[in-house]
Amino acid sequence: MDEAEKKRLEAAGYWVGDFAEFLGLDDTERQIIELRVDLGIATRNLRAAQGLTQKALAKQIESSQSRVSKIEEADPQVSLDLMFRAFFALGGKLADLVSHQAPATSPEAAVPVAKPRAKRLARQR
Repeated sequence: MDEAEKKRLEAAGYWVGDFAEFLGLDDTERQIIELRVDLGIATRNLRAAQGLTQKALAKQIESSQSRVSKIEEADPQVSLDLMFRAFFALGGKLADLVSHQAPATSPEAAVPVAKPRAKRLARQR
């Protein structure tokens, strides 16, 4: 989000921040979500690059196609153990997963979202 858009939203009574601020997450929760999302994306990218179907990967990790789909979507119902198992089965390396990431506090890592300020909501009711 560019600075002009941010200022426009703030002038209209919106607060602008990232997903963790929006959801009220602490740093631990933010990192867990970022890890799940990164694992899901990396798993999908590795699987696609190898020309494998979700069903083929599921067979490899002794799971189901629907579970692989949930891994790739970072579903919180999927254990991190299974997510890592799929990632490693595709040849993923832990160093590759973390080496390309900007720190969570950097502006590049922030995904801007806008939400109304509480006082503005109170006036609209």
